[in-house]
Amino acid sequence: MNIVFQYWQLGILHVFPTGLDHMLFITALFFLSSKFKTALIQCSVFTLAHSITLFLAVLGYLRFNSQWIEIIIALSIFIVAVENLIYQQINWHRLLLIFLFGLIHGLGFATALSQQPIEQSILLKALFGFNLGVETAQAGIIVFCYFLFARGFSHKVWYQKKLVQPISLTIACIALFWTVQRFLA
Repeated sequence: MNIVFQYWQLGILHVFPTGLDHMLFITALFFLSSKFKTALIQCSVFTLAHSITLFLAVLGYLRFNSQWIEIIIALSIFIVAVENLIYQQINWHRLLLIFLFGLIHGLGFATALSQQPIEQSILLKALFGFNLGVETAQAGIIVFCYFLFARGFSHKVWYQKKLVQPISLTIACIALFWTVQRFLA
């Protein structure tokens, strides 16, 4: 089987069905304004950041405590979801925060990928495939959210109050629970 394709599948599977924290993070990014362009901008910043630390960590240039990374990942989901309750438009602060959180999430991806034995001769292909799989899954989440929620309803007066705020609050509560749970583990 082609190495890139094999690790592409692994990247998708890291998000679907086992990566609920990643799915909630991308969903929270989407609900800032529910515009497709805004979601793509945020995910592009996130992708750039997590790709950097994923590659550096897997190649052995970064060492980190995976327990603390998991705590910070849960906290990042909480913060992004809470921001959705405060802001309704993208700003430089949000993009900087997403970039910093992307760096942390990349370390989480590196932890997941490091659990797979990878021969040195295929490492770069495996990294590329895995990252591409994660990106494919992220794009799927954005498209799903756009067509399920935003396309038909985002122009409605009630959209922000009846859909975005409750969903963001639910994501924030789940993430806060995970933060405490992971901290106490």
